[in-house]
Amino acid sequence: MPWRPDIWRIGIVHAPAARLAAGGLEAAQVTWVPEGPPFTFLADPFGLPRDERMYVFAEAYDYRTRHGVIDVLEFDPELRQLDRRTVLAEPWHLSYPYVFEADGEVWMAPEAHRSGAFTFYRCVEFPDRWEAASRLELDTPAIDPTPFRHQGLWWLAYSPDGPQSAKQGRLHLAFAETLAGPWTPHPGNPVRIDRSSSRPGGTPLVVGGVLGLPVQDCSETYGGAIRFLAIRTLTPDSFEADAGAPIRAPVSAGRWQDGLHTLSACGQLTLIDVKRKDRSLGGLGIDLGRRLGRWKA
Repeated sequence: MPWRPDIWRIGIVHAPAARLAAGGLEAAQVTWVPEGPPFTFLADPFGLPRDERMYVFAEAYDYRTRHGVIDVLEFDPELRQLDRRTVLAEPWHLSYPYVFEADGEVWMAPEAHRSGAFTFYRCVEFPDRWEAASRLELDTPAIDPTPFRHQGLWWLAYSPDGPQSAKQGRLHLAFAETLAGPWTPHPGNPVRIDRSSSRPGGTPLVVGGVLGLPVQDCSETYGGAIRFLAIRTLTPDSFEADAGAPIRAPVSAGRWQDGLHTLSACGQLTLIDVKRKDRSLGGLGIDLGRRLGRWKA
């Protein structure tokens, strides 16, 4: 257990993601989801509005087990939280539950690199039941896999498994004609090597006619800020992009201003997560209990 573990918290921004891409978060109104018990957190929020409610899917993590599962939080139109429950758990760690609609169905593309591959999940009964639909063998187990459509193709942006320098500082791409594949890794992988602007961190969007991919700035700390990567060229043979200025946690985040590593669109709202580094000594006891087998995933 690190001496200063990252504790994340979700915020619902009362503005569309395109506006934040241009102006940042400082002037934005944010509804903050209440923090959980000590040494637990919710992170990586992605959402879908449905039937006058908003469903936010997030990684639920407990440092006692060090095993992430996917929870859904349900909100009414006034952003009052109505429910929270686990909707996807596997023997391996899950995070980054990127949800999207395609081909008349709802899909989830969670990070599951400890399984050795990447799997698309199809929703059987929204929002609670999911089934594994296709397992992709790429050039590396995908970190923070982010699917999107561009110029008639499906694309997947992700970072590679390996040392932290690769997980936090390299961007890979793959493409396919359909979600089912076959998927082809980009011949230029890694298409970008830059710890300040490579690891995906949210939903791509078009701003001013330019495709933007939210990426994490990990130059000073893991998930320190979000930058929008303006993609100038994206074809099966080439890739060119420029990174914008960092978007940091707003002042309203209070003590959660040590990082921000997800910015995802949800209708006219935007979901973010911010972090604080826990500076207490309580984590030492939790780590000892985990090592002694007191808590199990």
